[in-house]
Amino acid sequence: MPSYKQLTAQLEKLHKEVAAAREKEIEQAIAEIKEKIAEYDITAEELGFASRRAGPARKKALPARYMNPKTGETWSGRGRAPGWLAGKNRERFLIKE
Repeated sequence: MPSYKQLTAQLEKLHKEVAAAREKEIEQAIAEIKEKIAEYDITAEELGFASRRAGPARKKALPARYMNPKTGETWSGRGRAPGWLAGKNRERFLIKE
C-alpha cells in the first residue's frame, strides 16, 4: 500500500496533468469558436452579449407633474423637490392634463 506522501505526490501530479489538459482543450475550443464566428460573421449581440459601447439600460423618464410657470422648469414629483417649489402650495404648480 502506498504511503501518504506517495499518494499526495501522485495527486499533485494528477492535478498538474488535469490543469494542462484543460488549458489545451480550452485553447482548442477557443480556436474553433473563433473560426466559426469568422466563418458565419457572427456578432456579439447575436450571441447574446451586450455591446461594449452600450451603457447600462436607462429607466424611462417619468412625465412631468409640476411646472414653474416663470421658467418652464418641470418636476416629476419624485426625489427632492426643486427650490422653486419648496414651501409653496404644490397644487398651484400641477400640470393640468
